[in-house]
Amino acid sequence: MLLRFTKMHGLGNDFMVVDLVSQHAHIQPKHVRQWGDRHTGVGFDQLLIVEPPHDPDVDFRYRIFNADGSEVEQCGNGARCFARFVQDKRLTTKRRIRVETRGGIIELESRPDGQVRVDMGPPRFDPAQIPFQAEAQAPEYQVEVDGQAVTLSAVSMGNPHAVLRVDDVNTAPVHALGPKLEHHPRFPQRVNVGFLQVQDRHQARLRVWERGAGETQACGTGACAAAVVAIGQGWMDSPAQIELPGGRLSIEWAGPGQPVMMTGPAVRVYEGQVRL
Repeated sequence: MLLRFTKMHGLGNDFMVVDLVSQHAHIQPKHVRQWGDRHTGVGFDQLLIVEPPHDPDVDFRYRIFNADGSEVEQCGNGARCFARFVQDKRLTTKRRIRVETRGGIIELESRPDGQVRVDMGPPRFDPAQIPFQAEAQAPEYQVEVDGQAVTLSAVSMGNPHAVLRVDDVNTAPVHALGPKLEHHPRFPQRVNVGFLQVQDRHQARLRVWERGAGETQACGTGACAAAVVAIGQGWMDSPAQIELPGGRLSIEWAGPGQPVMMTGPAVRVYEGQVRL
């Protein structure tokens, strides 16, 4: 059978989006790996699947697969693309929708200027909820990598994040340290790793090594995690403008227990079909 899809991106973080509301298919990890290959397939950071909800109080179910075939809990840039996709495909006429993910329910608002605002819910700092192996919750932790102590903060935005403050993202050891922390035994479900350079009270730069995808042009949940850590540590104030290689996201957070609000663009690139 032929399966329709849309190629999209949020700040260069790119996605293959499949509607399984009006189409019916059983997508397996082997299909995700095949389509995710940038030389022989469609090529993407993540596959996003739109499904009918399990919960009658929400509008859609949103599933996310990394290019290696692994299913993950959350993707902020993907959430913005999801909101634009369901409107473009006329799967909804609502400007504000509630979406069920593995990481919890999120709310998406499409704005007339093309920007999408996402209520990502409150961040989670409890190590058991991240998950991260630690004796007690703390603002920062020491993690041993190759005999050296690495200082990082750990937070969940529906998926696990480690945030490291660096002097310059251009020289940060993203490709050397990122994969070692991703697979560190203290992160039992692996982790996304953000390298954060704070510039002033409202501006910062960020590079992210994504779990199962490597370094990407942008990571929405990574930007949220970095902003939450920076605001919580007193390094920055809300709203925080987070500059990623693919562009800028605006992150608002009022403090513990409050939701993180992310605003940024979502772009449709092209339509296509693949044989399943």
